Amino acid sequence: MKKDARALVHQWFDEVWNQGREATIDELLAKDAPIFGLGEGDMDVRGPSGFKPFFHNLRTSFPDLKMRIEDSIAEGDKAVVRVVLEGTHSGDGLGVPATGRRVRVAGIVIVYSSEGKLIAGWNSWDQLGLLRQIGAIPALAGPDRFLTAGN
Repeated sequence: MKKDARALVHQWFDEVWNQGREATIDELLAKDAPIFGLGEGDMDVRGPSGFKPFFHNLRTSFPDLKMRIEDSIAEGDKAVVRVVLEGTHSGDGLGVPATGRRVRVAGIVIVYSSEGKLIAGWNSWDQLGLLRQIGAIPALAGPDRFLTAGN
């Protein structure tokens, strides 16, 4: 039985992120699937070989990492999930010495599927918040520019 987009994305987050099961990346992600929004820039990421450095960097930085799906919506071959990532910064996979700090960041992921594989993904997640929480960049000083009246 082929899995629909919602079932695939739920399996992805459970096995890849919560269980740390790398083999699921090869099983569920199409060989040439484009994946957007993972890094700090516009780097072209395709398929399992392109995704695995991201996976390793997060898993080695946050060995206890969990990604909880808060909401999921699916229609046809497309699924959208709102996720929350939580973990303890106890490794240096992002090039930042371990701080022991707990982190929590939110994101939204959109995936397309076909024939039981994820064939494309778009990620929008709080990279800035994560980097601030582990001390890679300075924490916000002063009022929030987006939420302060009169700017």
